[in-house]
Amino acid sequence: MAQAGAAPAPSALDIVRTRSLASLVAQELERMILSGALPAGERLNEQQLAAQLRVSRGPVREAVRGLERSGLVVAVRNQGSYVRTVSAQEALEIYDLRAAITGLACARLAESATPPQLAALRALVKRMDAARRADDPPSYYAANLDFHTALLGFGGGPRSQRLYEDLGNELHLFRRRALVQPENMRESNAEHAAILKAIAAGDAPAARAAGEAHIAGGKRRFQATDATTTHQTTTPGKGRKGENDDDQDDPSPPPAAGRRGGGARRAG
Repeated sequence: MAQAGAAPAPSALDIVRTRSLASLVAQELERMILSGALPAGERLNEQQLAAQLRVSRGPVREAVRGLERSGLVVAVRNQGSYVRTVSAQEALEIYDLRAAITGLACARLAESATPPQLAALRALVKRMDAARRADDPPSYYAANLDFHTALLGFGGGPRSQRLYEDLGNELHLFRRRALVQPENMRESNAEHAAILKAIAAGDAPAARAAGEAHIAGGKRRFQATDATTTHQTTTPGKGRKGENDDDQDDPSPPPAAGRRGGGARRAG
């Protein structure tokens, strides 16, 4: 029974009224991409997606264009739109950019953090520690995303938040894979604790250094995981699984992820 004075939960109709259909479709497509249901390199067939989501092609087309702007999808002239494949080289550059933005946000937050903000960050570090102890990578990853969102929300401006979100979208699959190992979760959360300690102490230089070191640690863990995956999926005389398969539906290879030139472009 609802409590007196409590606002009623929004109905499905209320949600549709306040959000465009294209934004709802974009949210679902983003979920499918980040979960792997739409894998990297997959061509986005608007007609099939519209039928699957039970909407017209217009909202799907608009949603795909929005995902191009956020970096999850790349459009290739005369070929269509594909789920973006981020190369290892691009991923390393993205980590470097995220390090700079994270360090800046941590330094600013060290100069202005309020008790409620510190309490929220501490709660997230505890959530991640509990997930680590339970060997629950999905829960750890979700709390990790919340921690970084909080850092940027508390210490970053609107532009920093937008840039960080776009960069993070491009790395979701890499970061999720790198945090599967228990030791990686332990190391990652120790870095979170170091960030929190510096922010709570009001030490801006130390907070900046801790934030940058944490992203550098993520980069290092990604490199180790990527090397292991390459070794496991590559055989002598062949590329990674799928590169030389003869039974692919599309005879042309998927586009190089988000590379400028060669017909590939990113909207915006």
